[in-house]
Amino acid sequence: MSDVETKEAVYVTDQLIADDIDAYLVQHEHKTMLRFITCGSVDDGKSTLIGRLLYDSKMIFEDQLDALQSDSKKVGTQGQEIDFALLVDGLAAEREQGITIDVAYRFFNTEKRKFIVADCPGHEQYTRNMVTGASTADLAVILIDARKGVLVQTRRHSYLCHLIGIKNIVLAVNKMDLVDYSQDVFDRIVEEYGAFAREIGIESFTALPISGFKGDNITTLSDKTPWYKATQYAGITLVEHLETVEVLSSVDADKPFRLPVQWVNRPNLDFRGFSGLIATGSVRAGDKIRVLPSGKTSTITRVVTYDGDLEEAVAGQSVTVCFADEIDCSRGSVISIADNPPQTADQFEATFVWMADEAMVPGRAYWLKVGTQMVSATVQEPKYEVNVNTMEKLAAKTLELNAIGVAELTTDKQIVFEAYADNRTLGGFILIDKMTNATVAAGMIHFSLRRSQNVHWQAVDIDRKQHAGLKNQRPAVLWFTGLSGSGKSTIANLVEKKLHRMNRHTFLLDGDNVRHGLNKDLGFTEADRIENIRRVGEVSKLMTDAGLIVITAFISPFQADREMVRSMLPEGEFFEVFIDTPLKVAEARDVKGLYKKARSGELKNFTGIDSPYEAPRNPEIRIDTTVISPEEAANLIVDTLLGDA
Repeated sequence: MSDVETKEAVYVTDQLIADDIDAYLVQHEHKTMLRFITCGSVDDGKSTLIGRLLYDSKMIFEDQLDALQSDSKKVGTQGQEIDFALLVDGLAAEREQGITIDVAYRFFNTEKRKFIVADCPGHEQYTRNMVTGASTADLAVILIDARKGVLVQTRRHSYLCHLIGIKNIVLAVNKMDLVDYSQDVFDRIVEEYGAFAREIGIESFTALPISGFKGDNITTLSDKTPWYKATQYAGITLVEHLETVEVLSSVDADKPFRLPVQWVNRPNLDFRGFSGLIATGSVRAGDKIRVLPSGKTSTITRVVTYDGDLEEAVAGQSVTVCFADEIDCSRGSVISIADNPPQTADQFEATFVWMADEAMVPGRAYWLKVGTQMVSATVQEPKYEVNVNTMEKLAAKTLELNAIGVAELTTDKQIVFEAYADNRTLGGFILIDKMTNATVAAGMIHFSLRRSQNVHWQAVDIDRKQHAGLKNQRPAVLWFTGLSGSGKSTIANLVEKKLHRMNRHTFLLDGDNVRHGLNKDLGFTEADRIENIRRVGEVSKLMTDAGLIVITAFISPFQADREMVRSMLPEGEFFEVFIDTPLKVAEARDVKGLYKKARSGELKNFTGIDSPYEAPRNPEIRIDTTVISPEEAANLIVDTLLGDA
């Protein structure tokens, strides 16, 4: 072969290699993504299975493999075997106990698909972590130890997966090597699980006999289970099933277009677009759209991404869309197809998975986040709690950690929603504690309550501004809070007398007086205290609408409830007045003899004794009654109120 022919051959070979590389990159660029979780009871082999998947898919670097082999020897793995669970169980506590605590996310890919897998904890106390991992999953691999069969956590995790809306369930009967690959054991477990699955509404599942430790039926069919090929599952391996199952985004693409707006994209005066992740459906330039909750309509002019404009974008893609018209649209709005929009409402029935150590408090205000919308919401007393072992509906006053129940939910303004079964993004939500910002619950909306659709705001011609103008004053709420005996009522009464002499229109709501009428049906439990404050807050709001200066004197021991009232009013109209009197001083006064009764046990749930008082963090006015007199305190409060006005 001449030099010219050799150079040409080398060129052709290099070109073929380059073409192969380009084809490979294009193939991997357009791979679909499957998100799945592994769950089940403790020590069913979840972490080992994921480690095996990473190992078999060549997703472990040499130094990681060396470290893994070294760690495997340290924890007592015999011979040359590798403890694959160590790839996933990253926390020291997990390695020490041999369990998974946190949700561990791992990434791997095969020739056909990319994967994100979440290894969820098996202990009941970490159910909230499991819910977090399952919330974005397309598929769940529920592992069962072949030696133990269906356990309580198997049932719990299966129910949660079904509740969260995971349609693709894989029942992986693991550790088949420890039961001699017995078909009878496999069939018995599948039959038992199938009966339970039908009971909770799981219509179908795929069952596989595997060994995560030995690698049986993970990437290749095992010769140890020849009988498996004759089952209804036709001898498919776990990886083959993961590569071919339908992903959630492909299902969502066939639904009506929904785009929750995350932010308004305004880099300069010549561009204005609305950015977010498409939850369902597809969109292209020329589509007629509707923005909710305003209901305004327009037409899409562009679908923009970092890489340029798209002809069409589908569910799962992050885009910026531009409108033909200048209409109101901001974070929290939902852009939908014009002729098939989602609903809006402010009252719902929903299922809750309680995730906080502190029990749910009916009537307390929490932040509710659904999609990109954030509103204030209260939860009513549960209709029932679900016993996941028996599926029995139990009466419940509240929900404790890891409890699952159904309750009614009310938001302070209408939100855009769809039933969770139809749209995870607009039907799923979390509740956030207003004081700690901790997530306390995850939930799924079933439907809006009919009364939320039938009760509407009636427009009036005379508004709160005109009422206040007639009285020549700015409405306000002076919210006195402090321990019993602190001097709230005394100082509040003096404040009203001073304002009255100044021709101000006022009304005093005293805690004891209100309980003789409006709130006579309420006791002193935490839930009743919250409802007591909520009602007073609503009355105060109505009175400020009438243009009044409202003075309230309530212990109101919980910070969250005082903030709930603050959120009802326009900014600047709520004045928190903390009557700061030490417990010893208040108890020494004990004008009504209440502390004495509380100390003797005659009076339960008394604030400061056997019920907590949460002192205001940043009150507008703080009165130290050990330093100034009630008269001086009243003068200070009036000066602050009118000076601020």
